[in-house]
Amino acid sequence: MKSAMKLILIGAGGHGRVVADLAQESGYKDICFVDSKWPEVKENLIWPIIGNRFEAGTSDCHVMVTIGSCSTRLLLTRQLLEREYHLPVLLHPSAAFSQFATAGAGTVVMPQVAINAGARLGAAVIANTGCTIDHDCELSDGVHVSPGAHIAGGVKIGEATWVGIGSCIRENISVGKNVVVAAGSVVVSNIPDNAIVMGIPAQTR
Repeated sequence: MKSAMKLILIGAGGHGRVVADLAQESGYKDICFVDSKWPEVKENLIWPIIGNRFEAGTSDCHVMVTIGSCSTRLLLTRQLLEREYHLPVLLHPSAAFSQFATAGAGTVVMPQVAINAGARLGAAVIANTGCTIDHDCELSDGVHVSPGAHIAGGVKIGEATWVGIGSCIRENISVGKNVVVAAGSVVVSNIPDNAIVMGIPAQTR
């Protein structure tokens, strides 16, 4: 469905250009960025960078935070929601998103993602390329599930946690907030808040 609204993306790095591409696939025609690199850098691929920060009071637009850092993305998203800006949910056309799953404001679901029935994604979540999130999972605000990661059914993940590329989390596991699961790890036991885990099986570093 085409959107007549302007979409302003906060953060013009690699994640930003991927989200801009996804937004265009989703029907947005007027897409631009704000980024601290402006005015030295004035475009990101085909999309203009129009300033170095988002101006409060810009109400005739949709807006998303496209910054990779989980904590920063979550902080800015919550500030925008408090000011009652509209942050869309972007779903790539190739994603399989169950009619019985939900996603919060500012969440992006990338190509070839599968999100199954009963899964609940919070605000500002990144479900990155080719990841799978199985039935009845609960992902809190600001979680990033990296490309090719697999999360089995009934898993709970706390806010601002980063699940690394190619990692796996066994069913019914609880992962705390502000956790980093290193690339290629296999999580088979619960993880407390603020931990960094890696390996097969994943252990605290």
